[in-house]
Amino acid sequence: MVAIAAVGLVVMVVNWLIVHWWLLLIMAVLAVLGRIAWWQRRTRRAQWEEAQARALRYGLAQLDALSHRQFEYAVRDLMNRDGCADAVQVGGRGDLGADVKATDPLGRRWVIQCKHRRHGERGAAVGTPELQVLNGTGRPVHKADVVVMITNGRITQPGRVFARQQRLHLVDRQLLGSWAAGSRPLWELLPALPPPRRPSQLS
Repeated sequence: MVAIAAVGLVVMVVNWLIVHWWLLLIMAVLAVLGRIAWWQRRTRRAQWEEAQARALRYGLAQLDALSHRQFEYAVRDLMNRDGCADAVQVGGRGDLGADVKATDPLGRRWVIQCKHRRHGERGAAVGTPELQVLNGTGRPVHKADVVVMITNGRITQPGRVFARQQRLHLVDRQLLGSWAAGSRPLWELLPALPPPRRPSQLS
C-alpha cells in the first residue's frame, strides 16, 4: 500500500509539473542567475585580494620594527605579491637554513634565509658562517634553483666574496629597501639568476 501511494504521489507531481512547466523554467533561470552572481562576487573578491597583494609595501623602518618571525612572514608576503602563489614561511627549529620557500612564475624554486637585525645596519653583520649554512642546505637539501640571504642589516665583505663563489644571492638593507617599497619583483633586481624552468608570459 505504501509503494502504491508513493507511486501515485510521484505520478501526481509529474503531471502537475507537466502542466506547470513554466515554473521549472523560472527556477532554472533563477538558479543560473544565482550562479552567475556568485561567480561574479567570487571573481571581484579575488581581483580585490590580488590588487591588495600587489599594493603591499614596506618601509625599512617598518621592517626594522618587526620580530624575526614577523620579518619572515613579511618576506613571504612580498614574494606572494610578486607572483609566487605558493610562497610559504617555513622558518623555525630544524628549518635547515630555509625560512621562506617559493616558486616564481618562471618555475624556479626559491629558498630564502632571513636574518633580521633589530638595530638594522647597526646590528651584527651577516657573515660567511651564516652563508655556509645556507649554501650547505639550499640546493642539496631543499633543491632550490635560487638561494637567497635577506637581511635588513649588513653583509660582510668576506661573506659577499663567498656568496659570489657559491652562486648565492644577497639582499642587503639597501636592496631590501628598494624591493619592499617598490613594485618590481625580486628576480628583476638580482643579477645572474638561473634560466626559467618553464615558459610563461614573463619569459
